[in-house]
Amino acid sequence: MTLPQLLAQYGYLAVFVGALLEGETVLVLAGFAAHQGYLSFFWVVALALCGGTLGDQTFFLLGRRYGTALLERFPRWKPGAQRASRLLQRFHAALIIGVRFLYGLRVVGPMAIGMSGVPVWRFAVLNLIGAALWALLVAGAGFLFGHALQWLFADIKRYEEGALLLIAALVVAFGLWRRLRQRWR
Repeated sequence: MTLPQLLAQYGYLAVFVGALLEGETVLVLAGFAAHQGYLSFFWVVALALCGGTLGDQTFFLLGRRYGTALLERFPRWKPGAQRASRLLQRFHAALIIGVRFLYGLRVVGPMAIGMSGVPVWRFAVLNLIGAALWALLVAGAGFLFGHALQWLFADIKRYEEGALLLIAALVVAFGLWRRLRQRWR
């Protein structure tokens, strides 16, 4: 199968499944694929929004129901859960919206929030807002990366000779610097 065929057949599924978990990499790549015309940017964002919302809501409900038992079973999650609890006390709404942007708290954060007294409906609304921002920003970053690459490589022929001369000059300068440094020692 070719790359376009793979993306057409499994691309949207990969976006949804990736967004259920920690899907930043998948979402950036999907944004790039949308820029290249393999996927629709609208559907990439919509599926990431749905997957991200559903994933965090599930982790929230797991935390609500089994939070303490899960932390005992997976002790490496305890520092992240403690960090999320501390942040939740200070920045209630901002944390719920932004938890998916905080490294190391994507799964543990919603669980810790679920263990707190936050009502389910409040988490659901703020989680939906956070997922929408996350999907647009991360997929948009991949789309803009594709745009930047297109711009860079469209003009690369024009700058090719100058770039090669600059690289050669840097290699010669580095070689001379190393020789002079050895002589000084």
